[in-house]
Amino acid sequence: MNPTTAYSRRVFIRQGALLASFAATLPHFLQESAMGMLLPEGSAAGSQPGVPDERILVVVQLSGGNDGLNTVIPYGDAEYHNARPGIGLGEPGKPKNGGAALELDQAKGIGLHPNLTGLKELHDAGSLCVVAGVGYPNPNRSHFASMDIWQSGRPEGKGTGWLGRYVDAACNGSPAADMAIAVGRTAPLAMTGAKSAPIAFESADLFRWLGADKNGAMNQEYQQLVRAGSLPGVEPGSQESFLMRTALDAQVTSDRIRAAVAKKPLVAYPGSQLSKQLQTVAAMIRDGMKTRVYYVSMGGFDTHANQPGGHGNLMRQLGDALLAFQKDLKQQGNDGRVVTMCFSEFGRRVRQNASNGTDHGTAGPMFLIGPRVNPGLQGTYPSLTDLDGGDLKFTTDFRGVYQELLGTWMGADTKAVLGGEWAAPGLVRA
Repeated sequence: MNPTTAYSRRVFIRQGALLASFAATLPHFLQESAMGMLLPEGSAAGSQPGVPDERILVVVQLSGGNDGLNTVIPYGDAEYHNARPGIGLGEPGKPKNGGAALELDQAKGIGLHPNLTGLKELHDAGSLCVVAGVGYPNPNRSHFASMDIWQSGRPEGKGTGWLGRYVDAACNGSPAADMAIAVGRTAPLAMTGAKSAPIAFESADLFRWLGADKNGAMNQEYQQLVRAGSLPGVEPGSQESFLMRTALDAQVTSDRIRAAVAKKPLVAYPGSQLSKQLQTVAAMIRDGMKTRVYYVSMGGFDTHANQPGGHGNLMRQLGDALLAFQKDLKQQGNDGRVVTMCFSEFGRRVRQNASNGTDHGTAGPMFLIGPRVNPGLQGTYPSLTDLDGGDLKFTTDFRGVYQELLGTWMGADTKAVLGGEWAAPGLVRA
């Protein structure tokens, strides 16, 4: 007998062929998800009552420590220009070191980087909230340690992620794709819970069933199972049942994501990697997926030397990508359902270094985007003279921003997720 036709459904399930056939991201997803997603056969899965199911949060991570002072520029402060003679940018209409700030708050002398024309357009449309001076007590200037603090939402940077805990509390057993998807090589700590883990993929084309590439008969059996949704020969409630149902869910999700991304977007996107990630997110939202949280990232912000050109290019990519994404959501009629949050693990030092760059600092700005944000500059811009060892003192605790996004926007029990209460800055409208 030809071995390729010898698979019965029972053998196919029981000998673990399905685990060998996943895309590279899926074994980790299965291992992590197995801790908390097993439900009895036929159990209902859905969000908790009172949680606004239609709301979506998109997180954009800027890795490397974005220079907040050259992103949200205090052009009216003489100390800014004194501290940055070679990289400081000019006030609106008066270029300096290659550019002039875009007006954000004239009364306070605050502007945006000249290449953030995309964010300026969102600001003028009333869809951009700029949160000044965001940080946390006893700041850590290590990329890894500080990012862990931001992603865990805890001063020690240990344990589960703040969004993972939200999913644990709100998903009530829903499939992972109904709650959290990360577009990137790995799932971030922020989205890892005690009972759940997000789906993570770098490319929708790679997030697929590979059985057809290995064995045609195996693929035929698998596709029949997907269509039937049945588990012959498997005891209900067993680990095999969990793994098989998780595999079937993953296959259906994979097919749906790839079909969604294959459709032409409603607007033109730039060619940057961040734009591609946000285009993928927009496609999944347009497709009507139930996913509540999406996560994307952009690197390159560790600007220790020759900062102006490189940082300027990053600013252009960021602003253009976020504008295209917001325009796409508006064309879909989904912009009112989505708030996008943009953060970095820390800002840079106030004074430029000898290499025409900046070194690791502390507090920096955050951006919130969408028609339901309170627009304009929010919070208190940090003093450039009252410093902590050459660094800005934070004026807004990032956990207060999280609290508002989770509580006001997503309808979550923020104390249960964040483990405390912080001042609500008033950034979004319910």
